[in-house]
Amino acid sequence: MLGRLSRALVVCLFVCLAKDVPLRAQAGQASPAGAQNPPATQNQEPDEITAVPNRPTFASTAETVQRGVFEIEYGFELARRHQNINGLLKWGMFKNLELWFLNLPMERDAGVAGIGDSGAGFKLGIISQKKIVPKIAVLYVALLPTATNELGAGATGHFVNILVSKDFGKHHFDVNEGVQWLGRPGASGFDRNYFSALSYSHPLAGKWGYTAELAGYSRPNLATPATMTLLNAATYSVSRRLVLDAGVYFAVYGNLPRATFVGGVTYSIANLYHLHPAHRPAKN
Repeated sequence: MLGRLSRALVVCLFVCLAKDVPLRAQAGQASPAGAQNPPATQNQEPDEITAVPNRPTFASTAETVQRGVFEIEYGFELARRHQNINGLLKWGMFKNLELWFLNLPMERDAGVAGIGDSGAGFKLGIISQKKIVPKIAVLYVALLPTATNELGAGATGHFVNILVSKDFGKHHFDVNEGVQWLGRPGASGFDRNYFSALSYSHPLAGKWGYTAELAGYSRPNLATPATMTLLNAATYSVSRRLVLDAGVYFAVYGNLPRATFVGGVTYSIANLYHLHPAHRPAKN
């Protein structure tokens, strides 16, 4: 079922992209991941949709999508003996409340291929950025064992993360600190590890941006070592609502491929609250 849903979403994505490309000259430039939003212009609608990417970093931004906006993030990882397609669906149910559904429609490790695990949760903004005060949010994800061919964790888990984001001019920083409870297949209880990440982003010339990150997980048990990765990536804003990314992360230590190439897209499809004319705000 997840495979059919993922294929339908991919088809929907390409249809939406085809519609969006001719409009990009009017839509203006989207913010690269972590960069400040471009200033409003006279021709810009006050509720114009702007993408809020979490990818390509492991860290998540404390910013949330606009109220009512349905946004998708899809990408891939490519390394020796490891490949996957990964997806994140986001919907702004309320202001500062974003619902999440994560899935791995394709995963391949050591020659074994199948569907990966899934997840569902939410991101809740708690404190808005003001002067020296950063944006702070909480992220919760329930990890669901939907993988085939023994590719996933094999048990339900939970992940809670504190997200802190701050802009210093055009320099943007995201700090994540979290704890993950990993279910034990065929046994009771959980293993526990901790997640830390620091990511940095900055706009470059034109529609380009740069992102770097240092991230890692602590050791969950004696059989599984801790990991740390160093990522460098570029972003390209096709429009305000469409952002592409590509880069590579390196294993500093841990049981990971030495280098993993990543790439993907973030696309704000529509404001679901504005699809019906009766829900559109009146213009003065």
